[in-house]
Amino acid sequence: MCILARSPTVTRQPDDTRATELRYEDGTIRIDGLESPTARAIGDAVPELESDPRTGGRRCPAFRYAPLRAALTGVGSELDDRVLDLDPVGDLRSAYELREYQRAALEDWLETDRWADGPDSPPVPKAPAGVLELPTGSGKTVIALQAIERLAVPTLVVVPTIDLLEQWERELEAEFGGPIGRFGGGEQRLEPITVSTYDSAYLKADSVGDRFGFVVFDEAHHLGGEGYRGIARLLAAPARLGLTATFERSDGGHEVIEGIVGPLVHRVGVDELAGDHLAPYDVKRLEVSLTPEERAAYERNQEVFSEYLAKSNIRMRSGSDYRELVKRSGNDPEARNALLARQRAREIIYGSEAKLEALEGLLDEHRGERVIVFTAHNDLAYDVSERFLIPTITHQTGAAERREILERFREGTYNRIATSNVLDEGVDVPDASVAVVLSGSGSEREFTQRLGRILRPAADKRRALLYEVVAAETSEETVAERRR
Repeated sequence: MCILARSPTVTRQPDDTRATELRYEDGTIRIDGLESPTARAIGDAVPELESDPRTGGRRCPAFRYAPLRAALTGVGSELDDRVLDLDPVGDLRSAYELREYQRAALEDWLETDRWADGPDSPPVPKAPAGVLELPTGSGKTVIALQAIERLAVPTLVVVPTIDLLEQWERELEAEFGGPIGRFGGGEQRLEPITVSTYDSAYLKADSVGDRFGFVVFDEAHHLGGEGYRGIARLLAAPARLGLTATFERSDGGHEVIEGIVGPLVHRVGVDELAGDHLAPYDVKRLEVSLTPEERAAYERNQEVFSEYLAKSNIRMRSGSDYRELVKRSGNDPEARNALLARQRAREIIYGSEAKLEALEGLLDEHRGERVIVFTAHNDLAYDVSERFLIPTITHQTGAAERREILERFREGTYNRIATSNVLDEGVDVPDASVAVVLSGSGSEREFTQRLGRILRPAADKRRALLYEVVAAETSEETVAERRR
């Protein structure tokens, strides 16, 4: 199906009333000719509809385009819709055959179509909007490719990393042929089907927000952050699909995502697919003890931190509590000292000698398997690299070096790598079967993503194993419980 939508879509009525004109302008929808009674009638559907003193008309954020248009059609308004400026996409055909659980997810998403019934012919045939939550390795990309084929309109795919951008670019080229646009990695190339990093999309959204009828947000939980949510608000694309393995955010950011992408419409858990479509897995916790010297230093620093919390009435139950402590540390010496003591205590338990000895044993036990070692900080990742002579990927690793390490890991030249958070999401490592978490946060999302690195099925993979190495009788025990 090929959509030619450069000409405006107009709904004609038998009377001579002026049509309501809709245009895209810099991340907003400009509305001219909208009568006040009609504006009041659609207020619930478009809560951010406001008067624009510069034009004498009205205006709303671009992401409200679909509900705005549906509401106006629903009350019988004549429309001169000039919002979208879409190029043809050609004949899109994906060779993938969806599995039953993938097909169910896609159909649930398609059923959320938001266009109102009426005599109008919208510039995009469907406007479904919502988020799909499926485990890493379950084929979320395949579902998105099928969605792109079904809608057959210009599409923007937004991803968090350069690695993912390149994976998506290769997949889109293989499936649909033709040139694939790219925003990121030093390139700014617009095509009917384009893939972008979140960072580049944040900079480009207001200038290309009318060029896509469909937007796919991979790792959609990133939209809960203050900056990235602006991407979804500036795009007019009426069809929206969010993909994630972990929808809920501890800071409540998933509620923002529901407003700008759509609600969670389908969820599949890891255990529903493990053994059939994903590798079966086990999670093992190894508790290690601090040395007497490490224990004394840990207790000393933890006491400084705990005493400050007790007298300042900060409970450290959420991210906002930690931010409050950081804020106070700017002008309160005691708060700064407590923050530094907390950091020193964490460094002791994260990099304890017993943990490194436990890692040595695990690497020896799984000598013939591909192993990923996860840490919370760069310093520990580099210590692991130096001690065990294995390559490390951190945020400081250059793009070319990172690609080389991952390629050698995939082909088997390397069978173990260490990382500090960088590989938590968005890296296709189908043959990794063992993960060792030396340190991490209490985030359930982080834990799920790290588990997902080893769940992709492979012909010779019998069972995946994730080890948590935890310092006994420390705050890390609480952190480990929280993320589980």
